[in-house]
Amino acid sequence: MLSQPFEKPVRVWVGLGFPRQLNSVVDAYQFVMDWCRNSPEQKAAIRACKAALAGEIDAETARGILVQFARRKDILVEDGMMSMPAPTGWPSHL
Repeated sequence: MLSQPFEKPVRVWVGLGFPRQLNSVVDAYQFVMDWCRNSPEQKAAIRACKAALAGEIDAETARGILVQFARRKDILVEDGMMSMPAPTGWPSHL
């Protein structure tokens, strides 16, 4: 099993708006396995991480799939984002 680091970490929101940094395929695999929901995006991220750990795909391919998963679930911390955004429809001052 290869623990490949990402060229650039992926940051995701966890818990009550706390960011978590995923630095490698192993970090990403642990995160998506612990994700409490069941979705096609999650399954794709798990498959990609397993493939990267087995050396079947490179870490950056798995990272790209992880980013898509996080973006679809609105948990991706985009570059330059300082705080968790208010949910859609909420006043910005909350």
